[in-house]
Amino acid sequence: MASLDRVKVLVLGDSGVGKSSLVHLICQNQVFGNPSWTVGCSVDVRVQDYKEGTPEEKTFYIELWDIGGSVGSASSVKSTRAVFYNSVNGIILVHDLTNKKSSQNLYRWSMEALNKDSSPTGVIVSNGEYDREQFVENAVPLLLIGTKFDQIPENKRSEVLTRTAFLSEDFNAEEINLDCTNPRYFAAGTSNAVKLSRFFDKVIEKRYFTRDSSQMTGFTDRKRFSFKSLHYD
Repeated sequence: MASLDRVKVLVLGDSGVGKSSLVHLICQNQVFGNPSWTVGCSVDVRVQDYKEGTPEEKTFYIELWDIGGSVGSASSVKSTRAVFYNSVNGIILVHDLTNKKSSQNLYRWSMEALNKDSSPTGVIVSNGEYDREQFVENAVPLLLIGTKFDQIPENKRSEVLTRTAFLSEDFNAEEINLDCTNPRYFAAGTSNAVKLSRFFDKVIEKRYFTRDSSQMTGFTDRKRFSFKSLHYD
């Protein structure tokens, strides 16, 4: 097993959204009993059967890099985080469905990881004041995961899911909404499990079976993020 090829997937999002619990659920298929704040970075591994059930099936390691830290942290901490952003093959963006600000901050996290040499200081919100085409042409596959689905009141779920659908469209990424304390959300055969496996297969495909995969470290120089204004709601 030690000789398996591997890919590196970042898990990004605000502190407290449940990244560590999510990673533990994905890799161990178990609920994380007592999660704590991640300092720096924590790495866990999942075994993925690429194109499972086909003649092209092959087993890979998926390294999930759970990046700690706050979006508003000092520049020295941001600089330290940047060392984890090298040679990235995929990114999972995690937000708390009960916390709209954590959703807005995903634009900031994605810019920090993919444009680590030109990180802005504010948060860009989903109001069209950025070039959506840059996500469309981004070579690094993205997956959007909303946590704490169980904590959304029934009468608010439609509103929240409409908002996350727009977020998914902005990032040109599939979305998964779940409760990290309930393994059934990733049960075999569920739509969430299919989406997750499809995302990992896409990451592997881009890394090992696509020409010029060595360029998959972020946006090209020609396609750096550009936007009209940065602000909080």
